[in-house]
Amino acid sequence: MSSRLRDRLTRSFGVRLALWYFALFAAGSVLILALAYALLGASLRARDRALVESTLVRYARAYERGGLAGLNRIIATDRQGGEYEPLFVRVRAGDESATFFSTPGDWPGDRLEITSARLPDGTLFQVGKSTRSRDELLERFRGIALMLLGAIVLAGLAGGRMLTWSALEPLRSLATTVESILRTGRTHARVPVPSARDELADLGALINRMLDRIDHLIAGMRGSLDNVAHDLRTPVTRLRATAETALRNARSEAELRDALADCLEEAERVTATLDALMDIAEAETGAMRLKVDTFDLADAVRDAVDLYSDLAEHKQLRIETSFGGGTGNAEPGTQNSNVERGTGNMELAVYGDRARLTQALANLVDNAVKYTPSGGRITVSAASSDSEVSVEVADTGIGIAEDELPRIWERLFRGDRSRSERGLGLGLSLVRAIVEAHGGRVDVRSEPGRGSTFTVFLRRDQGPVIRVSGQGSGVTNE
Repeated sequence: MSSRLRDRLTRSFGVRLALWYFALFAAGSVLILALAYALLGASLRARDRALVESTLVRYARAYERGGLAGLNRIIATDRQGGEYEPLFVRVRAGDESATFFSTPGDWPGDRLEITSARLPDGTLFQVGKSTRSRDELLERFRGIALMLLGAIVLAGLAGGRMLTWSALEPLRSLATTVESILRTGRTHARVPVPSARDELADLGALINRMLDRIDHLIAGMRGSLDNVAHDLRTPVTRLRATAETALRNARSEAELRDALADCLEEAERVTATLDALMDIAEAETGAMRLKVDTFDLADAVRDAVDLYSDLAEHKQLRIETSFGGGTGNAEPGTQNSNVERGTGNMELAVYGDRARLTQALANLVDNAVKYTPSGGRITVSAASSDSEVSVEVADTGIGIAEDELPRIWERLFRGDRSRSERGLGLGLSLVRAIVEAHGGRVDVRSEPGRGSTFTVFLRRDQGPVIRVSGQGSGVTNE
């Protein structure tokens, strides 16, 4: 056998599976034949012993009734009636003399199955039977068993090959599909799934679902890359134009400083876009690092509102906050509350990353401030139930069209009514990604011209949150 063929045989899973099947089949068959041989031998030995013992009883009774003459008569009767089987019969009297009534001459070297009994007068009575016929029968059985074993080997090899070929057909289809994808670089190929539902069919169905998911993700990635390229092209173009203009036309240090400030602003815009995209990707894939602890969500709400209080004041917007049912009215750009900061309000306690959740809430407040006209009102309220805490951000802004509601969570999506406001289109995507990374959910209700209401629901217990230990990069799901 060539080394190439030997390597192919040893590496082929189908060949190994066929050999495993054949080995088990052959071992089982050998075990069955060996068991049958042992049972047959035991049965023949039991039959011979039963014959010898029954004959011994009959002959001993005849001897007790009629002596040697009576014994001779019953032996002759058995021979004439065709019931006589060549038996060894010996009688040893009390004086140690022995009389042999049956010593067939064709028994030289034969093994005997002998049973002995001592009569009441001290006479030793023995009856024996040759094991030749039994041994010949067992020898014939061994010959037949060897022929059967040869047939079993052939049947095992053929059956193993056929079974393996049939069982591995789904895996061959899977390999063909994967090879097609690797060769063409396209993921449109699918694994044929047989109608009979078994483990391999389920595997094929799962792989097809995975390929569908991959197609969806690739399509989304391509769309995201197109949007990112479009959104980044504008600030990069501005940055370059500003730098070129400054290099060509700046006549004073002040003009150069202005140009550098504009370049810095555009660079920060690019960095913000990339950071937001990275945060969303990490949260959606479960790789976002969260430093979790139990904290008062009311403090996170206040921090988020504080970040945009100046902008709200500039736009003459009124911000109201409410915690646990109470409502505080605030002047434009300020906030009020019936719960003091840092008092440890356990009714609004949640388990999560305070910085990340503050970031998510800040994005919702930013969205409300951005799309609420001057003189409008924004209400941020938090409440709790037995199992979860909710934060509601409501505004009296421009609202969202009904056909755009399902898409507002998509990356870089911006509705037609929001085009006039400058933004990345990533804020709401990041909100949902952070909230879902904490095991929560986010909901929205909106009516064009009357405002929108975003609600974040977070679990009160220590639900499925990604925890980061120390400064390392390892994460575990809890």
